[in-house]
Amino acid sequence: MKKLLSLVFIVAAALIGLVACEASKGSGSAPRTESPAAGAASGPAVLPVTKNPITSTGSKTGLAITETMVENNVDKASGKEVSDRLQFTLKNSSAEEITGVEVFYTMTETPSGKTESYYQKLDGLAIAPNKDATVYFDNESGEGHYPENKFSIYRTSPNEVKFVIEASAPGFAAARGTAVKEEGLEEAD
Repeated sequence: MKKLLSLVFIVAAALIGLVACEASKGSGSAPRTESPAAGAASGPAVLPVTKNPITSTGSKTGLAITETMVENNVDKASGKEVSDRLQFTLKNSSAEEITGVEVFYTMTETPSGKTESYYQKLDGLAIAPNKDATVYFDNESGEGHYPENKFSIYRTSPNEVKFVIEASAPGFAAARGTAVKEEGLEEAD
């Protein structure tokens, strides 16, 4: 029995050490996740970042966030109600295709002021000239769906949560949008 308990403690200590080692990778300022290709249902965990890694210095006009939702969402393709999620539409009003889109968003819980920020490359997203594309952060599969942290303050806080969103693509000026989740947790569908 003592040998079995010793073995259990050794395995537990090894697991704790492995988790601590994984958690300490990176400087904390760079994103610690990779987005799966558009349409992938699951992928690496989406973890908060401590600063905005977007360094775009583009100045071309044409990229805009035209619609944001975080509650009472509607699927753009079907027109049907869907569960709450961060969702926004990116409009390309330029004469060229936009690719290489990356997104940084910060959530601020009121009244506490607690913040969380996330960064993702929107792999697989291409927005044709004079078209738009809606993206969903919902851990679902399909075109335009990307992973989210299901333990974020958006999902766990009963308080109001304000979103500030930045989208960037090479050569283009960054686009910005905002959204607000009202007080309360998501209602069951």
